[in-house]
Amino acid sequence: MSLDPALREALTGDLAQIVADYKDFHRTPELSMQETRTAAEIDSRLTALGLTTHSFGGTGIVAVIDNGDGPVVGYRADIDGLPIVEDTGLDYASTAKGTLPDGATTQVMHGCGHDTHITVGLYLAKYLVEHTDLWSGTVVMLFQPGEETGQGARAMLDDGLWDKIVRPEVIYGQHVWPGRAGHVYVSKGTAMAMSDCLRVTVRGKQAHGSQPENAVDPIVLGAYMITRLQSVVSREISGSDMAVVTVGTFHGGLKENIIPDSAEFKLNIRTFTEEVREVVLDRVRRIIEAEAIASGAPEPEIEEMYRFPRCFNDPQETAGFIDTVGAELGAEQVHLDKPATGSEDVGAFGDDIGVPYVYWFFGGYSPAKFDGPEAPAGNHSPFFAPDDVETTLETGVRAALSAVLGKVGR
Repeated sequence: MSLDPALREALTGDLAQIVADYKDFHRTPELSMQETRTAAEIDSRLTALGLTTHSFGGTGIVAVIDNGDGPVVGYRADIDGLPIVEDTGLDYASTAKGTLPDGATTQVMHGCGHDTHITVGLYLAKYLVEHTDLWSGTVVMLFQPGEETGQGARAMLDDGLWDKIVRPEVIYGQHVWPGRAGHVYVSKGTAMAMSDCLRVTVRGKQAHGSQPENAVDPIVLGAYMITRLQSVVSREISGSDMAVVTVGTFHGGLKENIIPDSAEFKLNIRTFTEEVREVVLDRVRRIIEAEAIASGAPEPEIEEMYRFPRCFNDPQETAGFIDTVGAELGAEQVHLDKPATGSEDVGAFGDDIGVPYVYWFFGGYSPAKFDGPEAPAGNHSPFFAPDDVETTLETGVRAALSAVLGKVGR
């Protein structure tokens, strides 16, 4: 829907402060499930609006904006950063540090744009509170930790979220990405891939490097496993289905002349359907176990680190979203797009209670950057940051407001 002139005027007047708030969040990212400072700031902002806040999943913050009879709508924003050394050159670049689960210290960056999501979510709440004459119903604001590790949505749900908070009829959420600023991109049906991350410990037998006959070499064995895993997609999955198998780490040994007793690698799997997901996981396990047998090695350990659920945009709600947000931004600014191979845990909020949801993307790059000779940096890059910050944030707020008011607006 097209926003009321009063809302447009408020947004225009606040834009400089919106940008300043975004830059503050950009400077101070925190790792997944450790977002204490971020959660405290969100809590403070919502409380200042007169809202009662609730904590779920450790650092998740929820506020319910109750404005009489009408539909109940949920809106989710994720809040965690990434273990990335920022290299944007911005004067508000992050120098924050954090501690990884293994105890290692790392620099932290909002390399996936969650600083944008926090800011948009807070101003969505602000305008809903300040303009209650424009709508009737209830909006549930969900500020979720731990999206990057797939822990956050599940932690909030396991903490009794929908037992303690009014259940919405539809849930919305959005994500900044390397698209054109001012534009929105959405998929009908499958919106993002499911994801599985496995840690594989390859067992061997240690020996001196000069006496390989006394060893079972886990590095060679691991190399064969990794090479063979590349055939899962190319030879065991139909060309009409999507699957990606990526081995992202491989570690083994401490000295060049010692064959170690173990090695470790981690792999990530992306699929669009449960059927293909189960086939890929089965083939991955079969190959790893069979290669160990072929090498005369002990049984390897295959550990599930985390998994992301499906993200499936309800087709009917998505069609309504396209019409509603298109009326505000312009139909030519809203694009029906193919599914993304990245993953999200936002779908868990709706899937757990059988509620439809719509999750979309909004662009962060100016035309000069987007259409330039080099492709703009994508999410999870040390170079990722919107270069047209005002347009990016304004579009995020306008899209969120028009989507939510499209359900609860008078």
